[in-house]
Amino acid sequence: MSVNELFTKLTRVWVPDPDDVWKAAEITRDYKEGEAVLHLQLEDGTPLEYQVGPKANALPFLRNPDILVGENDLTALSYLHEPAVLHNLRVRFLESNNIYTYCGIVLVAINPYEQLQIYGEEVITAYSGQNMGDMDPHIFAVAEEAYKQMARDEKNQSIIVSGESGAGKTVSAKYAMRYFATVGGSSSDANVEEKVLASNPIMEAIGNAKTTRNDNSSRFGKYIQIGFSRHYHIIGANMRTYLLEKSRVVFQVSSSHCSAPCCRSTTAA
Repeated sequence: MSVNELFTKLTRVWVPDPDDVWKAAEITRDYKEGEAVLHLQLEDGTPLEYQVGPKANALPFLRNPDILVGENDLTALSYLHEPAVLHNLRVRFLESNNIYTYCGIVLVAINPYEQLQIYGEEVITAYSGQNMGDMDPHIFAVAEEAYKQMARDEKNQSIIVSGESGAGKTVSAKYAMRYFATVGGSSSDANVEEKVLASNPIMEAIGNAKTTRNDNSSRFGKYIQIGFSRHYHIIGANMRTYLLEKSRVVFQVSSSHCSAPCCRSTTAA
């Protein structure tokens, strides 16, 4: 399909915005390849002449049809790009209060910064034995898939939890371990989840630091191993650290000593 067929009148697009990151707009005049201006109208009715070309902006991203907005799997979208992903996540979070969304086998989570009642034993029971796409996206669905494949294939499984500081990685790992502890049981009365997590305060004391984004940001990676018996019961766990930063903030420089921007925050040793 040529550019002329895609960017026609009434086609909806996304344009970058310094405040809202992306704004929705509609093409008001058919675009012909090679033209330097794309005529748009923002959702509030404001006309916009969007400069395009080699020395200006590239053609804007196309919007997905309304029927696809709010999909629980991002791979179901017709157009998969930054504004489409952000808009879909925003709609699911604000309109449906869904913090989880799939992107294929990847689970995308939005930190709600509050406790949600979606991690109880009744929810664990509901996800136990289900296939990953049978129910709404959830960290328990990912944990169940790993547990099921471990039991079926008798091979080690890994769940990678990644994200920026404050995204909720530690809490997500906690809920995954809670799922394993519930469905896998334990060979003793010891709560493996609590024992593994009880080491966090000690590790955070020597491995965390305050950043501009997070007052208690982990400055290291954690690799948690959970051991299962032949009957798929938890028999133990251990935690290893990696990527520990070697430079640490040891004291704060007085602002009276130096007015340079680099000396107004902290000094690393």
